Amino acid sequence: MTGLFARFTRRRGLGQIQYVDPVPPSAAHGLVADVYTQVERDFGMLAPPVALHSPAPELLAAAWAMVRETLVVSGAVDRAVKEAVATAVSQENSCPYCVDVHGMMAHGLMTERDAAVVNGGRTEEIADAAIRRAVAWARGNLDEAPVPAEQVPELWGTAVTFQYLNRMVNVFLPDGLFPAGVAVPRRLIGLLARPLARKVCAPGASVQLLPPAPLPDDLHWASESAAVRQAFAAAYAVMEEAGVRAVPDDVRELVRGQLALRGGQPPGLSRSWAQEAAARLQPAERAAGRLALLTAIAAYQVDATVIDDFRRDGADDRKLIELTAWASYMAARHWASARAQTAQR
Repeated sequence: MTGLFARFTRRRGLGQIQYVDPVPPSAAHGLVADVYTQVERDFGMLAPPVALHSPAPELLAAAWAMVRETLVVSGAVDRAVKEAVATAVSQENSCPYCVDVHGMMAHGLMTERDAAVVNGGRTEEIADAAIRRAVAWARGNLDEAPVPAEQVPELWGTAVTFQYLNRMVNVFLPDGLFPAGVAVPRRLIGLLARPLARKVCAPGASVQLLPPAPLPDDLHWASESAAVRQAFAAAYAVMEEAGVRAVPDDVRELVRGQLALRGGQPPGLSRSWAQEAAARLQPAERAAGRLALLTAIAAYQVDATVIDDFRRDGADDRKLIELTAWASYMAARHWASARAQTAQR
């Protein structure tokens, strides 16, 4: 069964990734090879949402560390609950690719009825109490905050990871795992994937891939889990370093200001807001500003014209990944900080 699922998921594989050339497994070495080995061992396949980071090896390791130490590990929270959170966050962020992937996993790990309800976004109809509470919390109902305390790092971490990953996926992967109009036996595929999701993975293996870093104050939610705490502290440090390298100071300031102004909420269908906001930058920085703003706030609006404008001055794959990763990270961090402040009121 596991082999069938692995062959199914490889049909499109890394060829789905757009705008950058991911490192193929046959050419991977050093940190990229180390990450690929862990991903294939623990996740069961070389997942494109992780592999798309490979032009920037440190960011590849950071993205994997966040995914592994929250969603993948056999920790304090059942995988079905975490898949439901991943699906709910992906729905909120309009990320059809992630909804497809994690909605299928829900079909393999939950009752058929609950999986259908989770995929339909009908939180109040979920029969499993743990799944219902976690999904309600992920959707913003703070009265349903998950307990006990030892579960908080994995649930918060899963939500923050997908706030980040949804944006990167919306930029670099297609609108859905499957071609439009293709009938897909989601429950069958989910059942084929279930052995992979139930594989025992001990916490902490990805932490060795990144240099240790101090825990920022706004990562207090991770404090109850050593693996989550170390993974996110190190990943945040890597994201900050990528921003310093690839994103001009004024662009970083603009993104922070727009996230605070808009609360991270998508502005609608038009991209004129990003054009107007970026117009206050120096001309040489406007393309980077526009791409960073769109990635952080409305990643589904990024298209080839936005990417081409950014590349016009010679930006390579690494710089493109670094800029979009930093913008995605800033949005995810803003979401977590805003959620924590609301919960404390």
